[in-house]
Amino acid sequence: MKSGYKKIMLIVVLWQVLLLAGCDYYVSEQPAQQAPVPFYNRDSRGRADTIGKLGTYSISIPAGVIDGWARYMGDPGDFADPKIKARYQRPPESYDLPIESFGFQYRITDGDVYTSFRQTQQDYRRDNETLIPYGKPFPWASVSVYGQYDATVPLNFNFTVQDDFRVSKEISNIDYIQQEQPLYGLTVYRANNGIDPETGEPWKSDTLTKDRMIKKDQAGNIKTYIKCEFTQHKNFCNHMFYNDNWHIQVWISYNRSYLPQWQEMEGNIIKILDSWRVSREGKLLGKQIGKA
Repeated sequence: MKSGYKKIMLIVVLWQVLLLAGCDYYVSEQPAQQAPVPFYNRDSRGRADTIGKLGTYSISIPAGVIDGWARYMGDPGDFADPKIKARYQRPPESYDLPIESFGFQYRITDGDVYTSFRQTQQDYRRDNETLIPYGKPFPWASVSVYGQYDATVPLNFNFTVQDDFRVSKEISNIDYIQQEQPLYGLTVYRANNGIDPETGEPWKSDTLTKDRMIKKDQAGNIKTYIKCEFTQHKNFCNHMFYNDNWHIQVWISYNRSYLPQWQEMEGNIIKILDSWRVSREGKLLGKQIGKA
């Protein structure tokens, strides 16, 4: 009798252990509490804006504006290991999620932006068809914006410019010489004063000898850095600038014929970003430029 009683008690204890284990398993399988879904501003077609925090400000970028997609801080790079990409889980979207970068098309002539399902989409297509094939200046600039979050990195191009000059001298034996006259308010540097030392004539190629232009702030820090072609059938400029208020770096690429408007471009791009600012809850602080 005693051995039978012990067997019964052992079965009861085991059953209780399994029952408790099953309860634990059931609890562990419950979905984790999800983060609250943020409020999204939408366009007339119901498309949601892209949201996040760019540098120091929360923003809501109108749907159809971004060229490609927005990259957030921590997102794997384009050439990252596919296994890493597959495992990566981006934090829930919010107006505090830091944006690393995004791009858009800016129209130089009036300060507008390209937006799909808006008149500017037709304008952009028309300009591609009627201007580019005939060598006429294309009035659209490609813009990339990068949030700056490392407090140890200065918001200027002081090192970048000096290092570019050093590399040109050490690798290509090219001296960049400051020109006496500024150009559109920019300090200009030309490779060997614009002369190829081997021929004694103006450069026939600007692959390594692009004109370089800078603008300093009152403290003497280089805030704008522009490199422009000058020997091509259609010359382009790569234009970079920092904005201290936003804590961002901006890259712009455009036809050199629009170089005289470089300051206007910088101001208009900041004006566009300002129009996308929102509160941390997503409330717009002004009228969005580019909204469809």
